[in-house]
Amino acid sequence: MLKIGSHVSFSDKGLLNAAREAGEYGSSTFMIYTGAPQNTKRKPMESHYIDEGKQLMAELGIGEIVVHAPYIINLGSYKEDTFRLAVDFLQSEIDRTAYIGVKNIVLHPGAYTDKDSEYGIQRIAEGLNEVLKNTKDVNIALETMAGKGSEIGRSFEELAAIMDKVEHNERLTVCLDTCHVHDAGYDIVNDLDGVLQQFDRLVGLKRLAVVHLNDSKNPRGAGKDRHAPVGAGFIGFQAMQAVVQHESLRHLPFILETPWIGRDDAKSRPMYEAEIALLGETVEQRFGASFLEDTARLAHFFKKQEVDPRQYVLGVWDELKGPDAQATKGKAKDKNKDKREPMERLFDIVEEAGLFADLTEEQINHRITAWFAGVGS
Repeated sequence: MLKIGSHVSFSDKGLLNAAREAGEYGSSTFMIYTGAPQNTKRKPMESHYIDEGKQLMAELGIGEIVVHAPYIINLGSYKEDTFRLAVDFLQSEIDRTAYIGVKNIVLHPGAYTDKDSEYGIQRIAEGLNEVLKNTKDVNIALETMAGKGSEIGRSFEELAAIMDKVEHNERLTVCLDTCHVHDAGYDIVNDLDGVLQQFDRLVGLKRLAVVHLNDSKNPRGAGKDRHAPVGAGFIGFQAMQAVVQHESLRHLPFILETPWIGRDDAKSRPMYEAEIALLGETVEQRFGASFLEDTARLAHFFKKQEVDPRQYVLGVWDELKGPDAQATKGKAKDKNKDKREPMERLFDIVEEAGLFADLTEEQINHRITAWFAGVGS
């Protein structure tokens, strides 16, 4: 059975709340932060309804889950206070992860800021050596990064170099992020097998523990790390489904971190429910026959207008990223330019046509997501 889920909230009643939210999306796994990812404020783990959450997880058929380390941890920093905070806070987060019984905590390796990559790799390894020596039970899954700024982990070689410098690296695993490796320049769309073979040669497929499933708003090699909903970016649904179904990966937990969609930020909703069903091939089971009928109607509607999903998505992103999309220095941006993203534009087209007057914005966007995946075509 595939394990597909998303990042969910750990607030309020902790694990119980997280399991309940995951169940709403039809998840078979999920990922949490044990507190806010941008600060060190934490409630005692005893207050997070761990037993109640595990009971609900069992009822929902959710087994393996993942914890993500806070973003403020930077083991690559040359600043002693920043490095010390990173080491101490990561140790604390690992203890909290062990309390839940989770075996992998995902970590952004770190950034070298004013130094260089060689320094950053050495510094990260130094921090990991200390953390691993003072903790137990939990693996640290180093995340593949997009190459933004001075972050380390933008290549498989950098991950391998970190591991080579860690004394007891048997507890080091890897989280493969589809958006990040795409943005870092790896061609997972046309050569997934080749990318995985390269990873196996440099790091080892046996170290893969988690996959983050994210489409990308940028072309391959952009190094920008901007997630898109599944099918609404440069990677596309077919390539992402190939990741989920790959024989070397399908046993792993797959975690969605795709953006929430909606014209009103306060009312925007994640596409997780539709994305999980589409990638897990459980659409009819999850949504019923009427959903398939609606998506077929949507596909027919767009076909009459000669709108192809992939061409449309890539065309909009090319337009938004093109030379005319950025203001010339010292000049105002074109106020008449349509800055909306592909799904936002498509929703407006559907709404203006009155195609699904009885459906909510979220329900319409679910059907657009399914159209990206080829449902109804």
